[in-house]
Amino acid sequence: MTARRPSRRPAFALLSWLLVLLPCPFAAAAGPADALIARISWLGGCWESVDPARGIEEQWMRPRGGVMLGMSRTVRDGRTREFEQMRIEEQEGRLVFTSRPSGQAEASFGSVEVTATSVVFENPDHDFPQRIIYRMGKSGILQARIEGTQAGKVRGGDFPMRRTACSGEGK
Repeated sequence: MTARRPSRRPAFALLSWLLVLLPCPFAAAAGPADALIARISWLGGCWESVDPARGIEEQWMRPRGGVMLGMSRTVRDGRTREFEQMRIEEQEGRLVFTSRPSGQAEASFGSVEVTATSVVFENPDHDFPQRIIYRMGKSGILQARIEGTQAGKVRGGDFPMRRTACSGEGK
């Protein structure tokens, strides 16, 4: 019978966890872009419309590298009716929301207001909407709103959403 050497796995496992949990001394510090976009980190996560009949889902990746990436879809009668790819990033000292809705050209909107609980983006030259607004309510409801003028009439739409799990599983 040969003698067994003691396993080193527990020591390596502990070292691996420490490396994951401890900050890396060589990692770059957060820059100004990260600091600005961090003000809207509350937007990160998965959201669904408060009214299930609307079938809207929206997901935002947390700020990282000065960018938040997002996507949304609207499902009615079991079919995807609309979808959108989005990003928020810093450009020239302000946040810029860029959207590519299904079937439409990409459009960008610059921030005109950024607070700890809201962000307002505007593009007066866009057809509709000209304003995109996200506000985090005290109740935890995210109030998304689009507004502007179309065919000479002021229009707007509200999209209240609640946080939901980002499970990746279909409903």
